[in-house]
Amino acid sequence: MQSILIIIPAYNEEKSILQVVSNIKKVKLEGARIDYIIINDGSTDNTRQVCIDNDLNFIDLPCNLGIGGAVQTGYKYAYYNNYDIAIQMDGDNQHDANYIPELVSEINKNYDLVIGSRFVKELSEFKSSFLRRLGINFLSNLIKLCTNFKVYDVTSGYRACNKKVIKYFALKYPVDYPEPDTLVQILKKKMKVIEIPVKMHERSTGKSSINGFKSIYYMIKVSLAIIIANISTKGSD
Repeated sequence: MQSILIIIPAYNEEKSILQVVSNIKKVKLEGARIDYIIINDGSTDNTRQVCIDNDLNFIDLPCNLGIGGAVQTGYKYAYYNNYDIAIQMDGDNQHDANYIPELVSEINKNYDLVIGSRFVKELSEFKSSFLRRLGINFLSNLIKLCTNFKVYDVTSGYRACNKKVIKYFALKYPVDYPEPDTLVQILKKKMKVIEIPVKMHERSTGKSSINGFKSIYYMIKVSLAIIIANISTKGSD
């Protein structure tokens, strides 16, 4: 039986985490076992207590590591527990669990990394801001320039990967805003990547950490990270 782990990084998601887990539990996939692990990234609200009170599967980080450290913790858990497939899902209920079987299906077609994309086909009623989409488009073109491969939704945190990528991410994963950076690394390693259209929802609680001046900082830092990853990452034989 194929083993699948859903990795859910969570920082102050007390109001949404139960619904996220409930939606995952409704997904049925023949011939597969779907588990989940919440990575409580030093939340300052009641996320930890909600996990305890509802007997949810979670790892409680002793301090806030940020999205990169939280997600890598999930990949380490997947690697050391020998899961066949790992899927990232946000803890704010933006990602629709109904697409899990489609992500798994593409991995089983011999893709290494599958991205749930908002932009290869417009399915979502929820739209990100014009400036955010402009920034994503810039990063998309920069990644294409570096790798000769076009990825449209470069910041999507809804992703599935196979054992090869699980091992790679367990050993090496960026600390900040990791999705574009890791895309370059995977593509430079000559691994197979595909985007599939998914519907995403507006976050049910909280707000994005990338806004105002932070968005400018984000663009500069991620652009530099992409260029550095392009230079430093060696391809596979």
